[in-house]
Amino acid sequence: MSSAKVNPVTNPAPTAEEVCRQLERILSSEEFHRPKRGRMFLQFIISETLAGRSEFLKAFTIANEVFGREASFDPQNDPAVRIEAGRIRRALERYYLVAGQADEVIITVPKGGYVPHFEYAHGVRLPASPVQGPDVAQGVEPIRHEREVRGPRRSQFLTPLVLGTVLVIVAAFLYIALAPPFSVSRAPGASPAEESHPRVVVGVFSDTGASLAISDIAHGLRDEIISQLAKFDDIVVVSDPLPLRTDHAAAASYTLQGNVQLDGDRLRSVARLVRQSDGAVIWANNYDANLKAQSKLSIQADVGQQIASAVAEPYGAIFQTDTDTIARQPQDGGWDAHVCTMAYYSYRQSMNTQSHNTARDCLERATQRFPKSATSWALLSLTYLDEMRFRYKLGISSTVQPLELAASAAERAAALAPNNARVLQALMLVSFFNDEIDKALQAGAAAYATNPNDTEVAGEYGLRLAMSGRWQSGCELVSSAVNKNARPKGYYEVGMALCALMRNDIQAAELWSRMSDLQYNPMHRLVLLSILGAAGKTAEAKQEKVWLDVHAPDMMNNIRREVSLRLQRQEDQERFFGGLRALGLAIEPTRGK
Repeated sequence: MSSAKVNPVTNPAPTAEEVCRQLERILSSEEFHRPKRGRMFLQFIISETLAGRSEFLKAFTIANEVFGREASFDPQNDPAVRIEAGRIRRALERYYLVAGQADEVIITVPKGGYVPHFEYAHGVRLPASPVQGPDVAQGVEPIRHEREVRGPRRSQFLTPLVLGTVLVIVAAFLYIALAPPFSVSRAPGASPAEESHPRVVVGVFSDTGASLAISDIAHGLRDEIISQLAKFDDIVVVSDPLPLRTDHAAAASYTLQGNVQLDGDRLRSVARLVRQSDGAVIWANNYDANLKAQSKLSIQADVGQQIASAVAEPYGAIFQTDTDTIARQPQDGGWDAHVCTMAYYSYRQSMNTQSHNTARDCLERATQRFPKSATSWALLSLTYLDEMRFRYKLGISSTVQPLELAASAAERAAALAPNNARVLQALMLVSFFNDEIDKALQAGAAAYATNPNDTEVAGEYGLRLAMSGRWQSGCELVSSAVNKNARPKGYYEVGMALCALMRNDIQAAELWSRMSDLQYNPMHRLVLLSILGAAGKTAEAKQEKVWLDVHAPDMMNNIRREVSLRLQRQEDQERFFGGLRALGLAIEPTRGK
């Protein structure tokens, strides 16, 4: 379920094809004074943005991909990327002043980052067709950053600008005069299933009242939290500019409260989540920042993201509450979509046959009762898929049917909500295990762009990137998810173990592997077995092999199939098999997946 958002009317952005043509025009011009590395820099950041991967345009990634720097590159001590970005900005400015004055498409690289911005030079230009096409090369619609959109040139569009300002003022007046004081952000035409999702009232963050500055920070932080919470599709965000009235508070599942305190340059933000049914504080945390080290906007963005993730991510405070109670409820057919969502996350933490069957049964009932619940279809797809990828843990025989059922459910979900992060996650995993890697990574990039605060999306996308051979960017994302305490606990640590193994850091690989949940999936133990083989620890490896032979004999007879189902590149598979062969295990010959 998506939260409805009111967006300002913005000028249409150039299509991917137009941007590519403009890039070719710039690179072929004698007025673009940059050597080969600078040209590669510009090509890389544009292609990554058009492919929907602008979130990865960090100094570390660019240094590795463009400059060929090693994994030890430290962007804090090595300013090479920042310097080159400054040169690119100046080269683009020169180009548009000299050779590109009549060009229709303007490409800039706004300061403060490496994500390029694309716009038309001469005001609003309508696309040739009613629907602007996606990126012709990647099939992913370019990400547009509304905060970076610049207005038309003042000398050419003074009259439309004045008229637009008047219209905006009139619209704002009408909105304030006519809008109800209490607004709930949810998708138009929401079904009863969506109505059952938990509602979160974000209260006004109090402040010490010592200055207008601290009051401004408190209001800005609340706005940031609302914006970040609205990215999560499994909750309804309630915003009330007036003090909470009794009837409104009673209608909410939770209230997010907080305050902001200032002591010199030290800023402390306090937040707590209160369950309305009994007034219990189910989550609380403090966030400290230094106004000398960070701007107030940076602090608001950082703290807002942390609070939103802690509260609303799949294994956050809301979804941790009462999951055990829900999982024990009788299967009377009366469960709604949200209850089944909770049952799903309860199952993913326990990972056993009973909880799996409970979640599957509940989600099947939910999709029958509420066929327009995209989240239910997406979670049902993931539940079906688990019968293939976790079949040794769940005790389910190997068939092709789970993948077919998962694909069908994911397609139903995508038809209902193509921009829902959970739906895109389901499409990514189904496509990955269906050996449609490009489609999987496109869906993953779109899911991550939709809600980068969702650690489950970030972690799963990072795993797919890494296991597709993009170890640098994938492992960065998995590491970020682990640092944010992504759940289930111990699930993403096995990804970190693989990352270390692939860079031949065997000691780190073993440490990460032992930190993973070895009971979650026998594949985790197989990873440890390979690492122990590579480390030459035959005695410890023997114990792991005995466990695997007893608890997952079918997997041990199909090692190549299971590994190749996950690691896409043959060279990565062979590195993994190397540790097993060092222990004397015979790996069956290559065959189809």
